[in-house]
Amino acid sequence: MRICLIAAALLALPVLSACGSGDEAPAVTQAELSKSLQDKGLKNPALADCAAQVFLDSGMSQDGLRVMVSNAQSDDPAKLLSEDDSAKVGAAQSKIAADCVRLGS
Repeated sequence: MRICLIAAALLALPVLSACGSGDEAPAVTQAELSKSLQDKGLKNPALADCAAQVFLDSGMSQDGLRVMVSNAQSDDPAKLLSEDDSAKVGAAQSKIAADCVRLGS
């Protein structure tokens, strides 16, 4: 009987822990992303603000945006992005080149 109760508790644990623990990380903001871009070498604040907004509007996942604001030194941060987010970064970079670079002049 005791083993059955322990087994039931262990089986229920993943289900119960997924029910709104509230420990979800807050969404990445445009200001955080802009600051991160500036910290990583994009010195023009207007260009960084515009680029950050384009990345947010691209529909990237929050996990992908967190990779972008992360200070982790990886050989290739793109390896940390999902295939979907990588495609969205490529599209966003084209839009940044078209819409934001004029702000950096």
